[in-house]
Amino acid sequence: MERALAADRSRQPPPFRSPGPPPWRTTLAPSKQSAPARKTKMDVTQTQSEGLSRTFQVHVPASELEAKLTEKINEIRPQMNIRGFRPGKVPASHVKQMYGKSIMGDLVEDLIKETNEKAIDDAKIRAASQPDMHFDSEVEAVLAGKADLAYRFDVDIMPEFEPVDPATLTIERPVAEVSETEIEDALEKLAKNNTQYEPRGKTAKARDGDAVIVDFLGKIDGEPFDGGKAEDASVVIGAERFIPGFEEQLVGVKAGQETELNVTFPDDYGSEALAGKDAVFEVTVKEVRAPKTPELDDDFAKGLGLEDLAALKDMFRGQFEDQYAQASRQKAKRVLLDALDDAHDFELPPKMVDQEFDQIWTQLLDEKEKGRLSEEDAAKSDGELKDEYQKIAARRVRLGLVLAEIGRLNDIQITEQEVQQAVLAQARNFPGQEREFIQAVQNNPNVLAGIRAPIYEEKVVDHIFEQATMADKTVSKEDLFAEDDTL
Repeated sequence: MERALAADRSRQPPPFRSPGPPPWRTTLAPSKQSAPARKTKMDVTQTQSEGLSRTFQVHVPASELEAKLTEKINEIRPQMNIRGFRPGKVPASHVKQMYGKSIMGDLVEDLIKETNEKAIDDAKIRAASQPDMHFDSEVEAVLAGKADLAYRFDVDIMPEFEPVDPATLTIERPVAEVSETEIEDALEKLAKNNTQYEPRGKTAKARDGDAVIVDFLGKIDGEPFDGGKAEDASVVIGAERFIPGFEEQLVGVKAGQETELNVTFPDDYGSEALAGKDAVFEVTVKEVRAPKTPELDDDFAKGLGLEDLAALKDMFRGQFEDQYAQASRQKAKRVLLDALDDAHDFELPPKMVDQEFDQIWTQLLDEKEKGRLSEEDAAKSDGELKDEYQKIAARRVRLGLVLAEIGRLNDIQITEQEVQQAVLAQARNFPGQEREFIQAVQNNPNVLAGIRAPIYEEKVVDHIFEQATMADKTVSKEDLFAEDDTL
């Protein structure tokens, strides 16, 4: 999948704010009116301007931080209610002793955010990435009021370029028709999955496809083993749900018969204690049942809650058409991204490319370690792979910037409802832990940004599709669903 909106990625914030809400906040009532905050005295200097990279140095004296801490304590102290003191009469020294570090952490965190934003605004630049922070101060010393706050931040800026006008693009969109044969195949598979088994005669012998109801006891070297015993087990001959050889040896058995099945557990069996071992199963056959596949008629459809067989066919047709439409869109999106890549050539923010490459390379090394590399990649040297994936990283960043710029120029926005729907959809992947997942997302800006990015990307792609000329091309189902290289 394209990870186009690389510009939306953010780094972890500086380690000044304590996890969770500071304890002193829980003791406060909302302030009716806050006095205007004093202007912070600080030095902010741009120390580097090279290509698309900028570096800023920030210095805030400890005395200035102490003054802001005193100001904040005086603001919140009248609202505090602490045991042992009358409401609103908690001494400032006591507040500082108990909560000074926590309050200072909040102040510094907010100050860093505001300072970075102001530095970028004053420099009249547009950041292409979140600031990369480097602290010269010791965190604990700053929080204790014993050290100045000194840090620098590096930031990549947006390159100046004019994105292609979507109205000038012609996008070839592959489409395919859902065939009646595909619908019939789906119906037959559904009927087979609803197969019922009816008892054969007491003297009838089991055939391939029959369900045999048995009790069995498995032994290795004459001794029973864990998991080798069952009663009233249903074994469908030919379903390949049991170890090799077990089902096949039940062909020809009949009700009331006792027999022994000799099998060998596969070498890669899940239990090391059983893998590769020879076993004997003592089996008592209780009943032999013949499969009965339901007729594909109106009654079958009604049993599934539908009006008739025609409605069941329409349901399958709609599902297939949705799948075809999604595949068609993904193919068209790939054509679009190729067209956008061909239409733009501009300098890329180096840190963004490096970050993108690092993510790709980390994933590739993991796949290599697990032996999952394609034959083509496995035959290449690390140097060849790095050259190839550097180009892929550059492409992804370029496309991300182009899509982001088209979205900005066309005022494409994401609603909070869209984000919440996406969060809820992901939360369903963690049954029983939905609330914890949602809280974790809300408390982690990085995760939330990762959820917002693909939503924004798809909205920009939809906008381009609406403006571009879409030319449908009929293809086969195989071509429509053939996998493309992921760039």
